Amino acid sequence: MPARHPRRAPPLPRRGATMTTAKRRRGKFIVLEGIDGSGTTTQLRHVGEWLTSRGELVHETFQPSSGPFGAQIRLILRGRLVATPGRGKVAPVDPAVVALLFAADRLDHLHNEIQPHLEAGHHVLCDRYVMSSFAYQGLDTDLRFVRQINDKALAPDLTVFLRVRPDVAMARIEGARLERDSFEKLGVQRKVAKAYEDVLTASGKRWGPVVTIDGEEPVSKVRQNVRAAVDSLLA
Repeated sequence: MPARHPRRAPPLPRRGATMTTAKRRRGKFIVLEGIDGSGTTTQLRHVGEWLTSRGELVHETFQPSSGPFGAQIRLILRGRLVATPGRGKVAPVDPAVVALLFAADRLDHLHNEIQPHLEAGHHVLCDRYVMSSFAYQGLDTDLRFVRQINDKALAPDLTVFLRVRPDVAMARIEGARLERDSFEKLGVQRKVAKAYEDVLTASGKRWGPVVTIDGEEPVSKVRQNVRAAVDSLLA
């Protein structure tokens, strides 16, 4: 899981404070998706810098979030938090429990961070969201269950999907990561990539309009294409 240093928007107005009409304009909720190593974190940072240079108010964030549920998820993915069925035994946390934690983290993140920034007029850029749960948690959990527990998640205004082949993504990970989580294996990423493609052909109401971009092109070209997708949304 890559290190993230998100750009923070100006402080939110205190509760009850009056806001001008311009500040009250709701921001746009933009999500970047893709398999591990697809470049979502890099491109999110580039988009944030670009929007900020245009005078836009931007808040960058990610899922799993930095909140209490997100912290639990990270420990599980790194094998540092396990189930204890008794008699000194340990076991991986049940996939359904992991899916529930992701859904809980998502709602907590929405309530305490994403929605307040949107309402304050900040554009929120999020590295991964609901589509990731369908692609990742859907590998080991019934998709109907994943759909049900994410039913209250706010739909993004735009989802940008970076398509990268698993072998290319893993080569990037091997050259950049000191620590990996349980998903960052070639066999797993092949399954995740297929799951994403299945998700992309399904109804997209949960992730809003989707723009698919070739993430294997040069970084500058990918950056240009991502900007174009975001610019079209904000036009």
